[in-house]
Amino acid sequence: MQASAAIHPMEEKSSANWWVVLEVLAFTALAFGSRLVFAEIAWAYSGPMSLLLTLVVLTLYMRARGVTWRDMGLIRLPGWKAKALVLPKALVPFALFACVVALVLFVGEPMGLTRGDTSGVEARFGSVEGNLTMLLVWLAIVWTSAAFGEEMFFRGYMVTRLADGLAGVPGRLAIAVLLPALIFGYGHYYYQGLFGLVMTGLIGLALGISFLLLKRNLWPLVLVHGMIDTINFVALYLGET
Repeated sequence: MQASAAIHPMEEKSSANWWVVLEVLAFTALAFGSRLVFAEIAWAYSGPMSLLLTLVVLTLYMRARGVTWRDMGLIRLPGWKAKALVLPKALVPFALFACVVALVLFVGEPMGLTRGDTSGVEARFGSVEGNLTMLLVWLAIVWTSAAFGEEMFFRGYMVTRLADGLAGVPGRLAIAVLLPALIFGYGHYYYQGLFGLVMTGLIGLALGISFLLLKRNLWPLVLVHGMIDTINFVALYLGET
């Protein structure tokens, strides 16, 4: 099944279906609602735990409609050549990511958009500095929950579902990229504040655009997301942030 036709088992028709927005918002509500519950158990890990639960429910939902994650961007990479091409393709999301960071740092910060209170970040990741065990724990979370999990949910599922579900709607691709980016940014607000919301929201926008430019191939996004987060956590471990 080609990615461009992936959503048809869920749509059952080619015309626009605004119910798809409600579906996306329902899974968003599951992710955010379950995070509040998990926060009572383990606040620092509530995000990854809620995302895992949401992906499990979403996988069952898609399977019942004959759709797999391959249809949502985790495409088959047959042979070494297809796998090797992931690296040069990763330059697309990396370049857009770099542009976003530069925009926030060189335009946003002079206009007053600063990191501000970092207590939330320190409360969540402060134990990583100088602690190899915690570094390895968070690197495992980075590659499972962040690199794979967030890209599967926010780009693979959300962008694909909205882009295909709103066929015929003017600006459907803009909606398909902007709405997930807004939700992605808001998902980081609880511990990163306004700066984190804007930064991650724009990063989500860059990754969403990259997903479409790369013909809905998630692998380059997963690679870039995982590597960037890995660099950040190694810097935390070394006390260089």
